[in-house]
Amino acid sequence: MDSTAAAPSGGASGTSGAPHPLAPAGGCPHAGNARLLARGAVAPVVLPGGVDGMAVLGHEALKEFLAHPQVAKDAVHFTALREGRIPAGWPLATFATVRGMSTADGDDHRRLRSLVGKAFTARRVEELRPRVEELTAGLLDDLDRAASRGGGVADLRTHFALPLPMGVIGELLGVDAVFRDRLHHLSNQVVATDLGPERALAANRELVAVLGAVVAARTERPGDDLTSALIAVRDQGGDRLDDGELLGTLVLMIIAGHETTLNLVTNAVRALCGHRDQLELVRQGGASWADVVEETLRWDAPVSYFPFRYPVSDLTVGGTVVPRGTPVLAGYSAAGRDRAAHGPDADRFDVTRPGRPGATRHLSLGHGAHYCLGAPLARMESAIALERLFTRFPDLDLAVPESGLTHHCGFVGNSVRALPVRVSPDVRMSSRG
Repeated sequence: MDSTAAAPSGGASGTSGAPHPLAPAGGCPHAGNARLLARGAVAPVVLPGGVDGMAVLGHEALKEFLAHPQVAKDAVHFTALREGRIPAGWPLATFATVRGMSTADGDDHRRLRSLVGKAFTARRVEELRPRVEELTAGLLDDLDRAASRGGGVADLRTHFALPLPMGVIGELLGVDAVFRDRLHHLSNQVVATDLGPERALAANRELVAVLGAVVAARTERPGDDLTSALIAVRDQGGDRLDDGELLGTLVLMIIAGHETTLNLVTNAVRALCGHRDQLELVRQGGASWADVVEETLRWDAPVSYFPFRYPVSDLTVGGTVVPRGTPVLAGYSAAGRDRAAHGPDADRFDVTRPGRPGATRHLSLGHGAHYCLGAPLARMESAIALERLFTRFPDLDLAVPESGLTHHCGFVGNSVRALPVRVSPDVRMSSRG
């Protein structure tokens, strides 16, 4: 990515305007993304606490940036952090300082990724399919019961979209059910960007403590799970895994293992309920549920701005200089609607788009060496969840207007806090046969 890199999606090359303050409280990102993209593929931003950063928003610029050999993940390259200018309790600190594959480069990244990679191969994921289907069926019963208690309305996020990926990753990691609700609450706080210093520090301390309890439980009672396997590697000695990396890996696995899929399923249901013609097209065989998943990933990415990467030298990205040591956000939700890559109808939700010849592949699960390890699992879980949900409840619809939904508290995760849906009583009765 040098001076010949792709030109910005809009605006003059090399001019990104005044820094854009990212609202800690978050909200729907798309209107703001469109304004930033009109100025250029890269934008200077102000992070919480007044920390200067950059966001790469254009599809082509982001694709190159994510795979650039002069871009690092290790926070040793984060100039402001290294110089002590980042205050304690900074809400984005975990993204920079957690020890694991998400903040490692080169040999360290390959070493840590290899320790968990076998759990997410295509073959291993396919072996999980019957269990995912079983969990989905049980959760649909739970959603049905919750709707019965609520006059036909239930929160799909609470009763379906959350417990499915949390159940799957919990079983993969050997996390006892007693820990799972607390881990979701804490991980939700960790990815929030509006917490004050005291709450941010407390959430991080408790998350480490709870995961320490998980490690203690698996140390005492090893099982056929990923945590037990990692403990065994740690206890073998050598330099393959230490205590900090073990806990950091679990932090990453818990957060990435359920938050992304939770948001993906939630956003897909919102999209289909708001575009009934697209839902009908899938039912008629004009597109697949896998197509729905891919179009949702592009159109309403479950992660909006992902922290952090750091240029190890000054780079020209999309016509804009990104100084060495700058914390850079990957603007997945913006790149997904970049008209320069996805066409003039990029703002339109179209489930036939992924199947078109020459369609541009989205970047919402990353690109390059740090491509999402759990992508096959997230795709499978989401496709199964959506197909079974709308088969069981074909008339399922939002119980409140889209404008009445409240978005996440933060600009990292992109979804809504709750998704009340209405389930027809007649459909519930017929589904029981």
